Amino acid sequence: MTTKGPSRKQVIIPMSKDNIDSFMKNSSLHIANINRQFCNAKSEILVDYIQAEPLGITIVTNEVSQQSNLMIIDQYIKHSNAVNILQVDELHLPKSKLCLKIIGIPYFPHDNSQECLTSNDIELVLKQNQIFNNISLASKPRVIKVSPKSDMSIMWINIWDVQSRSNTKMLINRYFNVGKYIATIQEANMNPGVPQCKNCWKWGHATFLC
Repeated sequence: MTTKGPSRKQVIIPMSKDNIDSFMKNSSLHIANINRQFCNAKSEILVDYIQAEPLGITIVTNEVSQQSNLMIIDQYIKHSNAVNILQVDELHLPKSKLCLKIIGIPYFPHDNSQECLTSNDIELVLKQNQIFNNISLASKPRVIKVSPKSDMSIMWINIWDVQSRSNTKMLINRYFNVGKYIATIQEANMNPGVPQCKNCWKWGHATFLC
């Protein structure tokens, strides 16, 4: 399922929570420094503001950034003392947001434990698996049970993709390991006119009714 992404007048920079907290402490200074570098490069683009997101920061500009502008921002971030560059992913402009589901993993995947699968577990698994290289999450993963009586899970992930859906096509029907289990990636079915709950992520009822 594809949904429209945010305005193209944004630059998305995925990074760790510690980096987000550290960088945002001096956001006004970073805005001034980046705008100064834009001015030196004789660019008319300016940073309006920087906002923190769950998975990184978003730099909002007055115009759509060109490749030269992205390179200035990228170099500024990489040379900033405010972040650990090892915990910063490649910056990019917004794209379409597409929903995928991952099946085949128990809701309680740990032997002799009632500790359920969490969104943090999923993020760690995705980062460790090579098929998700260069894939950026658009939001935190969601984990639910297939049904109240089932011991299996469904994992929902939102990824950023281009109009050709190249990232999605590369992932659909791929398999990967989660411990001793084998997970399958599927495209989430779109149900036109039917609401999808953002709490349990099931179709057929609105979030406020869950």
